[in-house]
Amino acid sequence: MLWFVCFFNYADRQAIYAVAPRLRDELGFDEERLGYIFSAFMWVYAAGAPCAGFLADRLRRKDLILGGCLFWSFVTVTTSWCSRFWHFVTVRALEGLGETFYFPASMSLVSDYHSARTRSRAMAFHQSSVYVGTILGSWVGALFAETLGWRVGFYFFGLSGMLLAVVLYRCLREPAREGTIVTAERPPEPPSIRDTLQAIFRSPTAVVLMLVFVGANFVATIFLAWTPMFLVEKFHFKLAAAGLNGTIYIHLASALSVPLAGWLADRLARRWHGGRMLVQAAGLLVGATFVFLVGTTRDLGTLILSMTVFGFCKGFYDSGIFAALYDVVPAHVRATAAGLMNTVGWTGGALGPIFVGYWTTHGGYGNKVENMSHAIAYCGPIYLVAAVLLLVGFGLLRRPSADAAGRGE
Repeated sequence: MLWFVCFFNYADRQAIYAVAPRLRDELGFDEERLGYIFSAFMWVYAAGAPCAGFLADRLRRKDLILGGCLFWSFVTVTTSWCSRFWHFVTVRALEGLGETFYFPASMSLVSDYHSARTRSRAMAFHQSSVYVGTILGSWVGALFAETLGWRVGFYFFGLSGMLLAVVLYRCLREPAREGTIVTAERPPEPPSIRDTLQAIFRSPTAVVLMLVFVGANFVATIFLAWTPMFLVEKFHFKLAAAGLNGTIYIHLASALSVPLAGWLADRLARRWHGGRMLVQAAGLLVGATFVFLVGTTRDLGTLILSMTVFGFCKGFYDSGIFAALYDVVPAHVRATAAGLMNTVGWTGGALGPIFVGYWTTHGGYGNKVENMSHAIAYCGPIYLVAAVLLLVGFGLLRRPSADAAGRGE
């Protein structure tokens, strides 16, 4: 059930990137303005995440998940009513506010259904919905834009998400925080804000994981926002083809690799405390070269290969975003930790679309296509730095995992 909610979480946010060429041509938005429209979502999403996490550790997570789905789906519908720059900035910001409640609450919910032995695999399966939502949100949004007008896709995704939320209110169940059946007993008193923050930040590895998420998200938001436009401008794809090809190679490869990465991460976590981070680091190290190639190549075959391998490697990192964090923070603050993770990661990540939009307009490589290409290529070194930080974080954990020590679960 969460898989389908997350599908719309990403399809709704992705649709606008696919129709960016239409917004430029019909409404006169240049790349710099489009960058601000794209990032408005991310900044509000990031700003609201700590509150979302704090509430998800204290309130019924089902209500936050499905209430958020209703809200962001309605906002998606209102996107079709926009005609001015400030309209788009406003609705994207409101969509970020609605969607910020989803991941802290849903990841906490999943973690209560799964112990450390299966947590990466469960979260990896859930993560596959991110990729499918990204692919179909981009392709269907662009297809509607090419045939019926760019506004139609927002009606389609928004109304479908609202219907799903209503249906799931009768089906989705809330587990007890300890992973057992919900009882009528009064839950324990939640910790104060100060105690919650101390429980999270007493682990230096948690801080490292959040910093890595900044770099990885900076790269991810650039590819989410600008790949369709990049294919239209540099490789002369039609709009619907760019919407599909700009996402399917990267995100289908991620969807295929993330279950493998989750299985491997669960095995390494039983051998070493923090073993999930090794899987993430491997993905970033290998992926850095292919990220660089996406921006620099002029050959379509090399581009497709590079996007595919980059997507495969991205799945290795994504499989452990929250599972690795939950290895180093206490169970009772998981939702807050996930909210803070999103705040840090998306605050930095929101600079990615603005950077590409600004560099495309003002860069010094002769024309907009070359400027955009170089901006995308710069993501390769960012991946390398993030991989090194992950290895440092792993080095900070100098003790065997609970399973390796013989506790087991």
